[in-house]
Formats: sequence, structure tokens, C-alpha cells
Amino acid sequence: MLELRLVQGSLLKKVLDAIKELVKDANFDCSSTGFSLQAMDSSHVALVSLLLRSEGFEHYRCDRNMSMGMNLDNMSKMFKCAGNDDIITIKADDGSDTVTFMFESPTQDKISDFEMKLMDIDSEHLGIPEADFHAIVRMPSAEFARICRDLASIGDTVIISVTKEGVKFSTRGDIGTANIVLRQNTTVDKPEESTIIEMHEPVSLTFALRYMNSFTKATPLSGQVTISLSSDMPVVVEYKIAEMGHLRFYLAPKIEEDEEETKPET
Repeated sequence: MLELRLVQGSLLKKVLDAIKELVKDANFDCSSTGFSLQAMDSSHVALVSLLLRSEGFEHYRCDRNMSMGMNLDNMSKMFKCAGNDDIITIKADDGSDTVTFMFESPTQDKISDFEMKLMDIDSEHLGIPEADFHAIVRMPSAEFARICRDLASIGDTVIISVTKEGVKFSTRGDIGTANIVLRQNTTVDKPEESTIIEMHEPVSLTFALRYMNSFTKATPLSGQVTISLSSDMPVVVEYKIAEMGHLRFYLAPKIEEDEEETKPET
């Protein structure tokens, strides 16, 4: 059987809010090492990868590997019934076609449980190639969200360029062009406000802003975001989840000659 108890239940609410627009139905895979999800969005352009390591849970029991197919909208509706400070427990019996979510208030004076039917979802597990990135940018997640939002009011795509000068986000649209440059900045008092740029070689790639804006829904999970870039490879936008794991988004670059979305290589 499976039983997971997470004291910071709000983390799961934030994860769901971050991915439910991109992914409608997905398999949550549980093993002895952790709770994970890997799914493509409906247009097969973006890939979402979630990992919550078992040691991050207050109680974690998974007797055998299990895959639970869930509709994320329905799951989100149930999680909306949990208070932000509630302790969340997820339970499922081997071979059962339902999963139970239990929400306990911190003072233990209110306990709710919700049962949801599981789905059979066909999903291939995509091998994500290990890449040596040409450039890695770590920056405040709220700053990245703001840049994507601002640029989306002017154009549909963002060109992310990393040079020794810094990282540049640029777009062009009917009303004009916009360029935002961030330079390395490590002198701030709070580490999460720093911008750190590791560049092995210059890189410049174009991405659809509507996906980038969708990824920034994960901003509440982490004060920092890591953007890893390599020529002709999908970008990896990663948000760390407390001390227990990460939420990563992969998006294939747009090819200049081809205005259609390109699919990530699997």
C-alpha cells in the first residue's frame, strides 16, 4: 500500500497550481525513493517533470512501485478544500482504483477526507537526455515571471541570449521591440535575490512566451529559478521545492525558419 504524509501540505497545492494548465491527466509514480510525475502538455511541445524525494515527507510508505493516473483539475478541486497550513496525507491500497486525500488542520481539530477515482492513462516514460549546458542562469523567480509577463504584452516569442555581458531577454511585435538585460549580481544581502550566470559559450535561443508564462506559475514554490540553455536543446526551467525535490519544465526552442512549434526530441 501507499501512504504519504506531508506536513507542508501547501507545497502540493502550489505544485498543482503550477502544472494543471499545461497537463490535464498524468500518472504520479511512487517508488521507495520518491513521488514523481513526468508528462507532456497536450500539444507535445513542453514536458513537465516533478520529483518529491521520500525523505522530505514526514511519513512515507510505498510497498511496491505504483502508478496512479489522475485528472489534475479534479485533484486541484479537492486540494482547494485543504487549508494552507493543513497536513496532507495521500493513501492508496494496492490494486485499488481510488486514492484518498486526508487534510488535517495543524491543531488536529478538523480532519477531512476525499476519495478520488483513478484513471488509466497511457504514457510513455520519456528519456530526458543528460546535457552539458552552454549557459546556466540562476535568478529571482519573481523577476523571471515579471520579464516574461512584460514581454508577452509586446511579442509572442522571447529570445534568451547569454554572453559575457549578461543575459538578455528580447522580443519584437507589431508595436515595437523590447530588450531586458540582467548582469551578474551576487552582492545582494539575500542569496535568493542574486543573479548568477555560468557561461561556457554564448548561446541565443527563441522560445514561445505563452509557455514561459505558464512555467512561471511555479514561482510561489521557490525564490529562485534556474534556466539552463544549450544550442538545439530544450531549455530547462527549474524550481526547487523546499529541501525535497524540484519541478522542471522543458521547452524546445523555436526554429527561426519554421514558425511552427518544434517538438522536443525524446
